[in-house]
Amino acid sequence: MKRIGHWLTSPWRRSAAAMLAGALPVLAFPEPSLWWFAYVALVPWIALIRTAPTAKRALYDGWWGGFGFMLAMHHWLLPNLHVFTFVIAALLGALWAPWGWLVRRFLASPGPSPGRVAAALLVLPSGWLLVELVRSWQGLGGPWGVLGSSQWQVEPALRLASVGGVWLISFLTVAVNVAVAVLVTVRSSRVPALAGLTATAVATSAAWVWSPRPDVENRVRIAVVQPGVIEGTGKADRRFDREVQLTRELAGQGADLIVWGESSVGFDLGDRPDFARRLAALSRETGTNILVNVDARRSDKPGIYKSSILVGPDGPTGARYDKMRLVPFGEYIPLRSMLGWATSVGKAAAEDRRRGTQQVVMDAGHGLRIGPMVCFESAFPDMSRNLVDDGAEVLIAQSATSTFQQSWAPEQHASLAALRAAETGRPMVHATLTGVSAVYGPGGQRIGSWLATSERTSAVYEVPLSAGTTPYVRFGDWPFLAALLIMAAWCAGEGVRTLRSRLRRPAPEPRVPPVRTTHGSPVRRGR
Repeated sequence: MKRIGHWLTSPWRRSAAAMLAGALPVLAFPEPSLWWFAYVALVPWIALIRTAPTAKRALYDGWWGGFGFMLAMHHWLLPNLHVFTFVIAALLGALWAPWGWLVRRFLASPGPSPGRVAAALLVLPSGWLLVELVRSWQGLGGPWGVLGSSQWQVEPALRLASVGGVWLISFLTVAVNVAVAVLVTVRSSRVPALAGLTATAVATSAAWVWSPRPDVENRVRIAVVQPGVIEGTGKADRRFDREVQLTRELAGQGADLIVWGESSVGFDLGDRPDFARRLAALSRETGTNILVNVDARRSDKPGIYKSSILVGPDGPTGARYDKMRLVPFGEYIPLRSMLGWATSVGKAAAEDRRRGTQQVVMDAGHGLRIGPMVCFESAFPDMSRNLVDDGAEVLIAQSATSTFQQSWAPEQHASLAALRAAETGRPMVHATLTGVSAVYGPGGQRIGSWLATSERTSAVYEVPLSAGTTPYVRFGDWPFLAALLIMAAWCAGEGVRTLRSRLRRPAPEPRVPPVRTTHGSPVRRGR
């Protein structure tokens, strides 16, 4: 340990160690068997920060760790954004600088008191949650890679999601990491650390026992069409032809709805009436409506939109949802007048897409009400919650991810649907062009098998419909309010302690003018 401490005396070595420690939690995301790693992955980062010699160094350790976390989480963007990926990671990583200061404030060496450790088990997870709140703003990239989303395949965690969303999972995950870090590094304060671990286990058990389970009332058959990778010129027409072929294979299978992926139609249906006629014929042939996604310049208003459009036997039904939350740099460039140069170093959007103004719940026929979302809108818990509030029985995300086929982005994107389903108590369909496509039941459990990346196929899923309202839908993002109250209480307590220390400080003694000597006689100045 002494050798490690000596090695970390170099600022650059310490920064590198903080960056690597911050990147460790990302290992819990791509591999489902490593879900447990999230509960100890923050321990090296916390242990490093608590040894920071100064508060300023703790700020740097938090920043470098945040930089490593964001860079590792979004490394698959490097072929598209190139050097701009590092810029984004550095800017967003700065959000963890105050969290680094908090870690040192509570756990600084040589050893914090048991009371301070007990407070850290509440304040440090709250600080982390507020960081996730800020970075989840759509303008900063949205809630991609939230720590709690690494637990999408853990049934107890999904039950927690139904109570407090993915945010409650993040809070408890950080609390466990803080407790483990104290157990490893602060022997004198193991009692509150063990109490924190026990409290986390009790909270999880309570959610398991008392949170309402979805009541399955009925089942519907929903088909997903995945055309696979298509390259070269004229790919919009060739993709449409392949989707038509795969959809025809669904005739006679009793589907209640057919879903195509994001940008599955590359032309506005008003400009291409032949596409509209072919879709209407497919609807008649399969006996059900088809939800397509159009990525094109609108014929009825200026600009390019990404729109979910429901097509029936007579053509477009009029049900349309225009994507509201766009992907920064991929679909628009924030502050284009300042950051437009990103188009010269990567594959940033040459022209900004236009935004929709409101979410839409569609009557898909057969008595089924669906709530469509497009692409990474499935990462926003509030959007799925709002759709369920408006009466959606099935959540649908239309995605593409065709640009990132050689990374783990498609798998991670598909996993988000499990969390949205568990949060809302409604099944969710994640349909893509090139995989991974997936379907989850109202408890977040996987239905059927994933459609793998680059797979060209269609599949029908038996999707259970549920009734009732989860605590998360009813009460919303209450973990954020709890985190704010905890931070406010701590700040108030710090203010009171500071005021008391000043009041108890003894009054300074009156200043005595210095003595000077004049011709051997002491004379006080001022006389």
